[in-house]
Amino acid sequence: MEQELISKKELLELYKISYGALYRWKRKGLIPEDWFIKKSTVTGQETFFPHQLICERMELIQKQKDETSLEELSKQFSSESQKNATIVLDTAFGFKTFYLSDIKSIVIDDGEGTQRDITNEILGGKQ
Repeated sequence: MEQELISKKELLELYKISYGALYRWKRKGLIPEDWFIKKSTVTGQETFFPHQLICERMELIQKQKDETSLEELSKQFSSESQKNATIVLDTAFGFKTFYLSDIKSIVIDDGEGTQRDITNEILGGKQ
């Protein structure tokens, strides 16, 4: 499953929110830390997000924030995030995103016949 990214600037403009609101929602646990993807660009370092995941989350937050406290939203999202957690691989061919629940194992092959299973190191029993 390949994941399209959206820049922080595009996200702020699209949802008409401030930088402060975005980072407040991050601090409150409404937006998972691992969705903030730092990348080097010609203008320096920029932050990107998995497009579909962040847009769905932004729409939910904006719909519910006037009726539900940020703390309550955080509780709702923390249980949901277990199901939606992803791993993003940055390859020479672009980004590849996988749901942790879809991953059975992660094996490193050194190209000389030696393989090492690093599933527990990476996922820590989350799969």
